[in-house]
Order: sequence, then C-alpha cells, then structure tokens
Amino acid sequence: MATALFPKRYVIIFLTFICTCVCYIERVGFSIAYTAAADAAKINQSRKGIILATFYYGYACSQVPGGLAAQKIGGRRVLLLSFVFWSLICAFVPLDPNQVTLLVVARFLVGVSQGFIFPSIHNVLAQWVPQHEKSRAVSLTTSGMYFGAALGTLLLPTLVKFHGPQSIFLVESILGALWSLLWFKCANDASYEKTSPFGVGEFVLPIGHVKEKVEDGVTTSKIPWKKILFSFPILSIVINNFTFHYGLYVLMNWLPTYFELGLKHSLQDMGSSKMMPYFNMFIFSNVGGVIADHFITKKVLSVTSTRKLLNTVGFVIASFALIALPWFRTPDGVVFCSSIALGFLALGRAGFAVNHLDVAPRYAGIVMGISNTAGTLAGIVGVDLTGRLLEAAKMAKLDLTNRESWSMVFLIPGVLCIFSSVVFLLLATGERVFE
Repeated sequence: MATALFPKRYVIIFLTFICTCVCYIERVGFSIAYTAAADAAKINQSRKGIILATFYYGYACSQVPGGLAAQKIGGRRVLLLSFVFWSLICAFVPLDPNQVTLLVVARFLVGVSQGFIFPSIHNVLAQWVPQHEKSRAVSLTTSGMYFGAALGTLLLPTLVKFHGPQSIFLVESILGALWSLLWFKCANDASYEKTSPFGVGEFVLPIGHVKEKVEDGVTTSKIPWKKILFSFPILSIVINNFTFHYGLYVLMNWLPTYFELGLKHSLQDMGSSKMMPYFNMFIFSNVGGVIADHFITKKVLSVTSTRKLLNTVGFVIASFALIALPWFRTPDGVVFCSSIALGFLALGRAGFAVNHLDVAPRYAGIVMGISNTAGTLAGIVGVDLTGRLLEAAKMAKLDLTNRESWSMVFLIPGVLCIFSSVVFLLLATGERVFE
C-alpha cells in the first residue's frame, strides 16, 4: 500500500492535488468547448458571457454550505459526493449552444457540486497537516488548479479539432469517475480512521493548548459566526480572494476569445506555448509555499510578515502585467504577459490563501467557504461584465481586434490587485484569531 511507503498525510495531499487538477481541466475544458461551439453557431459575446458565468452562480451558492457539510459529516465524504455528481452531469449533458436553458441548468448544477470541493479540502488539510507544512501543502494542493488548467489548455483544443466539442465532456466525466474511485478506496481505508497526522491515535486537530477530538473529520463545536463575519483579518482574506479570482476567471474564460477574435490567432495553432500562463501558476504557487515555510520555520520572518510580503509582491507585480496585457499584440507577447500576471497571482496565494489555516484552523473549511464565495462572486461579475464590455465596444463601432476594446477588461483586475494588497497589509495577521 502507498500508505506504508509514505506518511498518510502525503497521500491525502497528493490526492487533493489531483482533485483540484481535474476540477480545473473541467472548467478550462468547458470554456474551450463552448467557445468553439458558440462561435460556430454565431452566438454573441453577451450571451457567451452569461453561459460562462452561470457556473459561478451555482459555485457561489454552495461555498458556505460546503464548509458546513464538511464540518458536520466530514470533508472526505463531501468530496466524493461532489465529484460523482458533477461527473455524471458532464457525461449526460449535450453541448448545444442553442439549448440555452439546458446549458444554464447544467452549468449551475456543476457549479453547485464543485462549490463543495474547496471548503472540504481545507477541512481535510486542517486535520492532516502540521503547522510547519501548511504553506507547502496548501500551495501544492491549489497548484493542481493551474496544472489542470495548463493540461487542459494544451491538450483540449486538439481534442476539439479532431473529435468535436462534445468529446471534452466525455473526457472530463471519465477523469472525474477515476478520481472518485481512487478517493473512495483511500477514504474508506480503515487505517485512516485510526491515524493522526503525526502517526498515532485518532484524528486530532491541535488548537492552542487544547486538543479537540475529531471523528472522521467531523467537529461538533459551536461556530462563532458573528466573530468570523466581522473579523478584519477574515475580511482581508475575503477581499484578496475576490481579486485573485476576478483576474483568474477573466483570463481563464476570455483568453481563448482574446486570441481568436482579438489577435485573430487560433489556439489550435499555438502548440505548447498556450499552456504557459497556467504552468507558470503551478510553478509560482509551489515556489511561494516553499519560501513561506522556509521563512517561518527558520524564523527569517514572522508568520504575519511572511504572508504580507508574499501577498504584496505577488499582487503588485500581477497588477502591472494585467494593465499592460492589451498593449501586447502578438500571441507570444500575450502569453508572456499573462504568464507573469497569473504566475505572480499564484505567488500571492502563499499569503492570503494559506491564511485561513493561520487564523482559524478549527473552522478552516467554513472560512474557506466564505472567502471562496467572494471569489466566486468575482467570477460572476468579472466573466459577465467582460462580455458586456466587449459587446459595448462593438456597439461603439470598435472592432475586437482594437486594443481599446480590451483595455478596460484588464485594467479592472489590475486596479483591484493594488487595492487588495493594501488591504492585506493593513488588516491581515498570521496569528490565531479563533481558539
């Protein structure tokens, strides 16, 4: 068994990495498949924006319920049920851009089911990962998002070219089913029920000088909702999560359109270069985690200073790259600039994204649910607003090949990055807030 060769927490962390990887293959895959199908059917940009944003409405609805479900019945069970549900939807829903109602319902339900995943992952990691491995564990797990996006961007356009957009749904459902089977086997292994993150005893979540007994990832303590909702450190996490996902989702959903209509360059002809923005996120996310854990364990900086430093460096550099992006008018230039933007956004996750586990380890799933709700609202606002901005540019007789048509699209997340980095500097802490 793998658990005899490696500490059990490493197996859990690796599987959560694969989990986020598959989820983002699905998200990027739908964007690529739907863009191809919608362009062939002459669907306008505003309707495209609505369909692409529908996922995030469902995703927003289930973030906090996802944290609560993970708290009550265990993150491992919730992960399995979520994966099975969205995989079944991908397997049975036809991709027809003219069947708007069916697509809206399907994307909403996929969003709902995937909304349970990240709060559940944080619930699992909070139980399994010791303090000195938090940054690396969270960074590796979340870097699966970017690795999945990179793989999807590299391979799926070719799949569409030879087998059509519907083939992407089939591949995604198969990947979801395979991961579900693997997680089912590991999550139901009896040895997991009797082992702590440190090798002996039951699951134990250390909180200060008190050890709270956790049965299969389930806690029963009263949730301090008022303190969570009105906490300035939590507010700083929420604001930065909103900004991170605004930039990420706008680029993830609209870069294919920018290449196809803004630059008149097909993704299918770009080779491996089109995966570089997301591969850069994968690298920078893990680099940020290693740097953060090094600074903290070697006492180079305090936890608070480490989080603030990495968050600020990441978001400030990303802001400049985002604002500069529409000035690049070649595919290679856009790949370079978007790689810088997304790479440094990922570096910033070693600041705000790990901070859930610093300030509220006992309620990490719930706090993640709240902050990820804000991130999801960013997807709703950003993806839909981008479609409206582009449609407004066309109404103003601006061609989508014109830089002016895209300048506001990338200026908004650039300004948000500066604002969010200032908020994090002023309000964030690396100390435990919730005992």
